Amino acid sequence: MSRSAQLVVMAIVLFSILFILRLVRQRKLRGKYALLWVAVGLFLFAFAIVPDVLVPIADWVGVAYEPAVFFMAAIAFLFLMVVHFSFELSRSEERTRVLAEEVALLRARMDEQDPPTDRTPTAPVDEAPED
Repeated sequence: MSRSAQLVVMAIVLFSILFILRLVRQRKLRGKYALLWVAVGLFLFAFAIVPDVLVPIADWVGVAYEPAVFFMAAIAFLFLMVVHFSFELSRSEERTRVLAEEVALLRARMDEQDPPTDRTPTAPVDEAPED
């Protein structure tokens, strides 16, 4: 990799790390995910500084084209991230279902104690109330 390409990769990685830290500061990204992505950024930064480290790894794995090792590792990492996010999504869906059931039971219990006399439907959250 040429020196100018190394500098471009280092600049992109540093910009990405700063962007991740900005998202954490604005509370748009949770800390555990930010830590993961900062670690990935530092790992990429190390490869930008010393790109020749892929050569012995490619030789050990038996790959003729060194950047292919990097892409294989990236695909494996992204696969693991997709599996992890699928797990998190499934867990969130289960928690949402349980919470909805609990709210329905609480509402039924409240209606038993004090039946509503004039219950008007509330406006959906997305719509603004009409004047």
